[in-house]
Amino acid sequence: MSNSTGDPLIDKESDVLGGVNELAADWEQDPWDIEPVVSLDDVGVTPTLVPKSFRLLVRAVFLASLALVLVVGLAGLWFVRQINPGGVASVPGNFTINEGDTLTSVTERLENDGIIVNAGVFRWYVARKGGIVLLPGYYSLKPHDTAGNIIRALNTPPAQTFVKVTFPEGFTIDQMAERLGLKVPYLSTEDFTLAAADKTIRSEFQPDDVTSLEGLLFPDTYQVSGDDDETRVIKRMIQLMERVGRQEKINESQSRVGYSAYKVLIIASMIEREAKVPQDRAKIARVIYNRLALGMPLEIDATLLYGTDPQATFADLKAVDGPYNTYARKGLPPTPIANPGRASISAALAPAPDPPLSDAICQGAPRGTKCQYLYYVLADAEGRHVFAATYNQHLANVEKARVAGLLK
Repeated sequence: MSNSTGDPLIDKESDVLGGVNELAADWEQDPWDIEPVVSLDDVGVTPTLVPKSFRLLVRAVFLASLALVLVVGLAGLWFVRQINPGGVASVPGNFTINEGDTLTSVTERLENDGIIVNAGVFRWYVARKGGIVLLPGYYSLKPHDTAGNIIRALNTPPAQTFVKVTFPEGFTIDQMAERLGLKVPYLSTEDFTLAAADKTIRSEFQPDDVTSLEGLLFPDTYQVSGDDDETRVIKRMIQLMERVGRQEKINESQSRVGYSAYKVLIIASMIEREAKVPQDRAKIARVIYNRLALGMPLEIDATLLYGTDPQATFADLKAVDGPYNTYARKGLPPTPIANPGRASISAALAPAPDPPLSDAICQGAPRGTKCQYLYYVLADAEGRHVFAATYNQHLANVEKARVAGLLK
C-alpha cells in the first residue's frame, strides 16, 4: 500500500521532517549547544557575588545599630523615670529648708526622704530649668511627684504659701495647739504649747503677775505661711486680740463696768463657754456682774471643767476646792477659761439691763429689793437659757430642765 497522500506538497514536507528527525537522533551535543539558565546571582544582584566578609560587616553594623538604639531607648526611659516616676503622687508632706542649705544638701535629703528618685539627675534637671532659689522655710512636697512640680514648689517662697486654720470661739490654748498641729503638718502641738508658756511673750491686757496667755489669743481664721513658726502664730493671735479689744473699747472697761480689761476678758471667756445662742450673752454677763456685786459665788459650770479630766463627774468637780471652782470660791477665777470672740467681749462690756418690775420674773422678788438677773439654766435642746431673779424660780426652772432631759 502506498504512504503517499496524493498531495505533492504534504508529501514533500513529510519527507523533510522525517529527515530532520533522523538527523536529530544521530546528533551529538557539544557543551556550547546547551543554553545556560541565567540567575540573579550571575548578574551581580544576589550576595553570591558579594564577598562574605562584607556581608558579615553589614550584619555586624546592623546589629550594633540596633543595640545602640535599644541602649539609648532604655537610657531615655530610665532618665524619664528619674524625673517623672509615674503613678499618682501621694499625700503632700512637710520638707524644711534650713539656713545654709545648698542644692546638694537639699537634693540628698529629698532623695533620702523618698521625695525624688535620684539626687544627681534632679540637680542636672534643675540646672536645665534655670535653677532653684533656696529660701529657708517649710514646703509642702508630694513624694514621687514630677521633677517639674517639685522645682515649682521649691521655687515658691514659703511666705507665699499658706495653710488656712480656723480656731473657734471658746477654744482653750490646749485646743488651739491641737488644732494647729492637726492642720499644719510643719508645726507641732507641743511647740505651740511651749511657746504659749514663754513668759517673754506678753499682751498689753496682761497684768504683770499673770503668766498665762489663756484668753489673750483671738479665735479666728488664720493664714499660716510656710515660713511661720509657733511663736509667730501666737504673736499674731495676741495682736489681733489687742486690736479687737481696742475696737470694742476695752481700754474703757473700768469706767464702763468697773473692771480692768483683763478681768473683762475673764468674764467674756465664761460668757463664751456658757452661752449657746447670741441673745443669751448679754443676760449671762448681767448675772455675772450682779453676783459679783452681791458677793455671791458665780456657780458657773464651765469654770469647773477648765483644765480637768473630761471623764470626771460633775459632783467630783464640785468637790475639788481649786481656783476655778466658782461654786466653792467667790469672785472671778484667776485667768480666763477660754479665748473669747468679739461677741462675748462686747457682751462683757455691755451687759443687759435687769428686768423691769413689770416682768414676770420680778413678781416673786421681795418687796423693797431690786429685781435682778441672778440665775439661769438650760431651757431647750437648742441651748437657750431661762433666767430667774429668785432662788425658788430657779429651782422650778431646774426641775423643768431635768424633766426635759436637758441636765445630766
